[in-house]
Amino acid sequence: MNVCLVMFKDDGSRKEFPIQPGKTVIGRKEECDLRIPLGEVSRQHAVMMVDEEAVTLRDLGSSNGTYVNNRRITEQELDPGDHIVIGPVVFTVQIDGVPKEVRPVQTRLESRSGQAGPVPAQAHTRVDAEADDFLLDDDEDPISELEALAASDDTAAINLDDSDLDTKK
Repeated sequence: MNVCLVMFKDDGSRKEFPIQPGKTVIGRKEECDLRIPLGEVSRQHAVMMVDEEAVTLRDLGSSNGTYVNNRRITEQELDPGDHIVIGPVVFTVQIDGVPKEVRPVQTRLESRSGQAGPVPAQAHTRVDAEADDFLLDDDEDPISELEALAASDDTAAINLDDSDLDTKK
């Protein structure tokens, strides 16, 4: 099984992080396999486990939480196209090349109370935690809304060039 985490930098360029079979620790510590040296990321934030049959993400008791598809998780099996949020970074899960096309996505995460709400340094798609549906007006197109948000400057202050994200293998 080939697993890759895809993210987009401020300038719109795509960055891929291949995930090897076994355990991959994600966090800000230098010893992490996928290092995100940002204050919103815990030293050891999450672990991704890849085997022949499944890809699983487990939060390691992080302060700001680990989110999959806008929901805070403790552990969850991942599917192709799932969106993972760790600190201010949004990854799209690609498994065996699926989804073929990955676009930048921004999300608004559910709060600890289960209500959708802003999370500092996070992105901005509104989600209803109860219905798990996007909260768009009747005349709004969800894809257009996501594309418009992805094109916005809301994350311009975050510099995620190659020096900010490191992988150790």
